[in-house]
Amino acid sequence: MSEASVADRRNWQDGTLSFEESRRRIAESSQWLAGGVSSNFRLGMSPTPLVFERAEGAFLFDADGNRLIDYYLGMGPMILGHTPADVIAAAAAQLPKGLLYGGQSALETEAARLVCEMVPCAERMRFCSSGSEAVQAALRLTRAATGRRVVIKFAGHYHGWFDNILWSTAPPADASGPVAGSRGQAEETREIVVLPWNDLAALQARVAQNDVAGVIMESVMCNSGAILPLPGYLEGVREACTKAGTVLVFDEVVTGFRVAPGGAQARLGVTPDLATFAKAIANGFPVAAVAGRKDLMDLMTQGVVHGGTYNGQAVAMAATVATLKRLRDPATHAGMEIRGLRLMQGIQAAFDAAGIAAVVNGFPQIFHVAIGLTEKPRNWDDLLKMDRARYVKFATALLRHGVRALERGAWFLSTEHNDDVINATLEAVQRAISEI
Repeated sequence: MSEASVADRRNWQDGTLSFEESRRRIAESSQWLAGGVSSNFRLGMSPTPLVFERAEGAFLFDADGNRLIDYYLGMGPMILGHTPADVIAAAAAQLPKGLLYGGQSALETEAARLVCEMVPCAERMRFCSSGSEAVQAALRLTRAATGRRVVIKFAGHYHGWFDNILWSTAPPADASGPVAGSRGQAEETREIVVLPWNDLAALQARVAQNDVAGVIMESVMCNSGAILPLPGYLEGVREACTKAGTVLVFDEVVTGFRVAPGGAQARLGVTPDLATFAKAIANGFPVAAVAGRKDLMDLMTQGVVHGGTYNGQAVAMAATVATLKRLRDPATHAGMEIRGLRLMQGIQAAFDAAGIAAVVNGFPQIFHVAIGLTEKPRNWDDLLKMDRARYVKFATALLRHGVRALERGAWFLSTEHNDDVINATLEAVQRAISEI
């Protein structure tokens, strides 16, 4: 082991990793980048937003020379780790053949075929460049197909940052009606109805009014808390939407290809009419998709406009094909299931041993840690009871011990988080818990 590696491990064990160079660079870049970042979801990290030099496997290497075990994974996309040889080779092979054709490629067709073969609802699909764009396409299709305007979403569910859907993503407990998620957001709310998730009776009653174009939900509430649907909930929603002629949309931007080769809809056994995907679909390349019933998707050839200069970009399609080929192999998910479950159980055991109330909830590939809860949450109101300030302290302590986990409580796993990485993580978790 090199002298630097010995020092790195000592600082990791002592919890003395420093991030001052990242702090300095963020301050410097703020002269040109608003806040020093290009996404609000990278602002306000404790102790500072980080600047990275490189990544490898399950690790990030930052501007201060720290090696960090990474559970951000780019906010979810890096399911095969940061440097998968097959994905990199596929993208590199396409580079000398051209970047952007303004037309189609064989790679785009192959990627689309893989999506349609893997995802239960996908009879047809279209590629996009971001999850937010895919959601907009899905919403437009629901209204075109039904001739209705109202869309139901759920408190605590996130479907992108556009004005028409950024409602009640983190509302206060006493909220009545949709709550805007941003300053400057257009205030027209007549077409948005916000309901509590996992409340089937509320959904059934509202859909029965027969004016709802679409119901959009995270089929597993991953952006906020990795909350699973209650038994029978998704089945009941499916039945109510079918009866009312309402289009059911699953936002699988987080869960798609991550919790199973066919996404949450395959794992949970409920098929929506439309679904949106991004993140894990191309392991870090800017690719998203909307997929669903052919009669709905074919509306895009009948007056429903969907565009995007970079949709189906050839290099990104090469990465998509390579990623999906890996993810359709059952062995890929089997390994993550085993190691992720051990990590979840180890974190829960560490909190239990310390006498700190906490709930670890979700799937082995994407789970959530909620300090302050004693029972598994069912919806956004339950999550409001977690001790968010204490969790931020925990995440900050973890970072000083060489583990980077999202401050909102989500943990993403990759194929590169092997047994040694899990062992090191659990050691850091115990040390961090002792400090809070």
